Amino acid sequence: MDAFCVRYAPRAPGHAAVRDLCRLLYVIPSEDREARDAWVERCIAWLREPRSASGLHEEEEPQPLAASRLKLLVRVLEGERATRLALSRLVGAVCAEAHGLKLFAQVGLGDHPGLLSELADRVLHRLLPTPPDPERFSDLLHLFPKPGDVSWLESLPAGTLARLLAMVGEPPPPLPDPGMVFRAYLVDALTLLGARIAAQGLTEEVRDRSPGLAFRASPFLRLRRACDSVLARNAAPDTLQELEAAVVGCRSVTDTVTQHLETSGLSVQLVYRLDSIRGGLERMEAIARVLGAAPGEDRCREGLTLILHLLRQAHEERSVRELAQTHLRLMARTTIERVGHSGEHPLISTRTEFHGMVHSASGGGLLAALTAALSLFIGKLSLAPFFEGLLSTLNYASSFVAMQFLGFTLAARQPSMTAAMLAGALGGKAPRPGRMERLEELIPCLTRSQLAALLGNLSCVLLASVGLTLVFHQFTGRPLLEPRQAQAVIASLHPWRSATLAWAALTGVLLWASSLASGWLENFFVYRRLPEALAHHRGLQRLLGNTGAHDFAGFMLRHVAGLGGGVTLGLLLALVPEVGSFFGLPLEVRHVTLSLGSLALAGGALGAQSVLTWGFLAALLGTLGIAALNIGVSFALALTVALRARDVSSQESWRLMRWVGLRLLKEPRSFLLPPASTPAPMAPPEPVAAPAQTEG
Repeated sequence: MDAFCVRYAPRAPGHAAVRDLCRLLYVIPSEDREARDAWVERCIAWLREPRSASGLHEEEEPQPLAASRLKLLVRVLEGERATRLALSRLVGAVCAEAHGLKLFAQVGLGDHPGLLSELADRVLHRLLPTPPDPERFSDLLHLFPKPGDVSWLESLPAGTLARLLAMVGEPPPPLPDPGMVFRAYLVDALTLLGARIAAQGLTEEVRDRSPGLAFRASPFLRLRRACDSVLARNAAPDTLQELEAAVVGCRSVTDTVTQHLETSGLSVQLVYRLDSIRGGLERMEAIARVLGAAPGEDRCREGLTLILHLLRQAHEERSVRELAQTHLRLMARTTIERVGHSGEHPLISTRTEFHGMVHSASGGGLLAALTAALSLFIGKLSLAPFFEGLLSTLNYASSFVAMQFLGFTLAARQPSMTAAMLAGALGGKAPRPGRMERLEELIPCLTRSQLAALLGNLSCVLLASVGLTLVFHQFTGRPLLEPRQAQAVIASLHPWRSATLAWAALTGVLLWASSLASGWLENFFVYRRLPEALAHHRGLQRLLGNTGAHDFAGFMLRHVAGLGGGVTLGLLLALVPEVGSFFGLPLEVRHVTLSLGSLALAGGALGAQSVLTWGFLAALLGTLGIAALNIGVSFALALTVALRARDVSSQESWRLMRWVGLRLLKEPRSFLLPPASTPAPMAPPEPVAAPAQTEG
């Protein structure tokens, strides 16, 4: 050992890295498989040691930490022929026994059968690791169990790795040539990937959404033939060029299908299929680059890039967190695009549009006053929970559906819709300056829309509630609410003596959930082609005529999202308190328009003198808090899900928030009122993501 250390580390013969390397290379196993695996693991651990091995030789310059030990190993192997031969035998023995098809064609490209089954598999893998299988090269990825190992591998110099592979890549006969073995596995992986992607790309779901493309001209068929040529001619350069052209064509078809989905809808299975096709095409390109690279450093660099890609995919395939994030993104894409297309989100850029929104919201306030009165009346009936929940659901749902059909607006339902438009503008493919220009026009229009809706809702619900109280008193001679019930309403809206603000935040979650339901329902309606089915339904054609059936189909397409969102919101507002009561939880809901209507009814029942009391003024302050939480919570949730669906980075999201804050401080009026002059027409946000539909 002393002679070894003096020879390869004359400046520091006692360095621990040199002594550990001498012990490691002194015994290189050749026969026992488990001993070989253990030795490879120890060798990787030695290379990963955090202590640098640079500066051990007079002629050596200081090296980076990741490269210093690798270069020391290469220098020792260049000087020790017997050690180099023993290591070559070890590499040859591993290549003779192991198989690499799973490593290159399956790792990171799983089928993802479902959330629960996949979650169970990953949790069990954490608790009960699968037994090692030395006959598969994919098990070598377990030598790098941490995500940080990817960064370490990425920092290794490709030139030094190429020298190491050249020294250990020529084992004596009858052991196989490792380079030829891996080349054969890469070609086989291309063939398997080509067959799998061709089968996925030729399914009916994909073909129906790529119109204008004949089946025999499909690039997925060319991909299969190109892979067969690569296999038959051992990856000749012209076959790799043919494969590259086929991959480009398949990616073009996939992009066309994605764009077509905006109008046709799709299922989660199709989302998985498209993601699988994209991932497979990316893997095929990486393999083709390795096969087409020149021997030596270039091929080593491309091979290292492929291994890094496989390692990242393997970590994601085992990560429970990554699984949850993937399914959340898919769930977001399931609904958010249809919400952005069909929700209540008019863009106010002129004074005329502002006034029109106020008038539309005034109608919503009128219906909200009637809904609040009926809700209080139902509460006085002391019905069984089932019948009370049923009547409350009918009350809320019929009111929201009537608003949809009459063209009225409910203010607190808007933020969850408008957030999808905001994310669409931010997540577009246009360059960042263009996106910021769209946001500069879009955000003030959205805030003006919300302000106009609030003004119309709250002003009209207040006047309608007071008028309803006066009319009821005129005809019956008694107030609409009993004094005890009116006092209870006022006390329930107190901002700090009750949990009204917490219930307002909960209602914001329910508003957001109803927007998801509206997007899901419209996407289901479009994906199942129900408008076409209704337009050609023979019963409807006999009843309404051909034109009438088509008009009815168009009517349903325009209103199905509003119907779904309204009915869902009615169910949630009515049933959440009942479900909470069933479990002993005092849950309540606080919608700003309905709450102000109830407060106005209570004030009308108690008389004008009660309006000037501190309790009533505190309840009025509580309704302002309800408005802020209804809007803020629903908007924040919708925007978060929309950004997740569009794969917008956290850095880009924070940049948007910072820009909005600076713009608000600089020009607060532009967020409240439209300019006096008519601005130039604003281009709609660029559509990016495709909706997904969960079947069933």
